[in-house]
Amino acid sequence: MMRVVLLGPPGAGKGTQGELLARRLGVGRYVSGDLLREAVREGSAAGRQAQGWIERGELVPDAIVTGIVTGALSRDAGPGFVLDGFPRTIAQAEALAEFLGSRRARIDAVVYLEVPESEVVKRLVSRRVCPSCGAAYNLHTNPPRKDEVCDRCGARLASRSDDDEGTVRRRLRVYEGETAPLVEWYRAQGVRLLRVNGLGSVAEVRARVRSALGL
Repeated sequence: MMRVVLLGPPGAGKGTQGELLARRLGVGRYVSGDLLREAVREGSAAGRQAQGWIERGELVPDAIVTGIVTGALSRDAGPGFVLDGFPRTIAQAEALAEFLGSRRARIDAVVYLEVPESEVVKRLVSRRVCPSCGAAYNLHTNPPRKDEVCDRCGARLASRSDDDEGTVRRRLRVYEGETAPLVEWYRAQGVRLLRVNGLGSVAEVRARVRSALGL
């Protein structure tokens, strides 16, 4: 079993590739944003703490995010997993390494999906989600079979409120300041770092990810 972290800017395809990779490895996929929303819905202590930050549109502090993710790993994860959206900062990566170290485990590989900013903006502005079942699409890279209609449930697709160009570029600046340094941090830790070209179709990127991991 492998323990893999997916890194890359917003819109790099981490969600799609993470789901495919977890299925290929036969392990769980843990998405920090999903876990945060679940904690808020359940009204847990950590969820109540996170809710205020989320409602203000601010980043949830590292300690809260780390506690929620490592709590999920403690409850549910087997010997392998795929992490998507976590760690986001070096502080989170250090906390994750400490958590895994206490279990005599470590991250086996970091897959860094490389996508130019111009392509990221194009992708995110073209992103659509199903408000009914949660399915995700992209009008360029992963379009629904029928224009603007969910393949799974037939509901009308919608754009995310934060997928306008100005907001996307601001999110990229945050990524560059906080998350991009993780690439060098993991390299310095001696973790296997795999740079994968994130351009192309879903199938093309999937093949590159699998090849890089030797799957």
